[in-house]
Amino acid sequence: MLLSLLRDPAVTHVGVAYDHVIESFRNQLFAGYKTGEGIEPALRQQFELAEEITAALGMVVWPMIEFEADDALAAAAAMAAADSRVDKVFICSPDKDLSQCVRDDRIVTWDRMRDIVRNRAGVIERLGVPPASVPDYLALVGDSADGIPGLPRWGAKSTSTVLSRYGTLDEIPDDAAAWDIKVRGAAGLAATLAERRDDARLYRTLATLREDVPLDEDVDALAWRGADREALTALAERLGDRNLVARIDRWRP
Repeated sequence: MLLSLLRDPAVTHVGVAYDHVIESFRNQLFAGYKTGEGIEPALRQQFELAEEITAALGMVVWPMIEFEADDALAAAAAMAAADSRVDKVFICSPDKDLSQCVRDDRIVTWDRMRDIVRNRAGVIERLGVPPASVPDYLALVGDSADGIPGLPRWGAKSTSTVLSRYGTLDEIPDDAAAWDIKVRGAAGLAATLAERRDDARLYRTLATLREDVPLDEDVDALAWRGADREALTALAERLGDRNLVARIDRWRP
């Protein structure tokens, strides 16, 4: 998949982030957050190898330990978007949480498997809320992949309806009688939020990606100039995969 991406002439700059370890600072905030428990040993053994291959292909690699891979992508996207030389930033992932990084048509997400590009309008079409409200959305609905439980009764439809009106969970009135929108089960939703608003704020913190991740690279460092012939050849020999080198059509000068 990475080689296929690199063969696209429109791809000029690339950075790849990995969860070098599964746990992050979020595990210190919430005991129920995702961990590496249950990962097949054979799969875990490939983590560092994937990082090594990616680096040998000549791409910048961010192996995250304190932060998560998604945090690195969010920080890198913000950094690149701030550079006036950059035309557009693509976050190559279908994950809902990365939708919060979308900025109109300047930062978009790209589901490469289904070839779907989502700008701000695309995020609203998918989730029913704009990018800025995505952390609040995930806080209320939950995100099972990350171990965020969400709040009882708050489903996708009711959450998108309420957040479309109020924007953030902090702005939602405690009393459903004060809501100026019609939502099924409003009284129960409001009561649950009023009782567990602090939990929801914690879940929002967990769902909010960090753009302050310290990355050493600037946009120029992300320019892809080809694979590292020496590193990739040595790696291919170690893996017994001669086809790996044969599939490369561009090498670093």
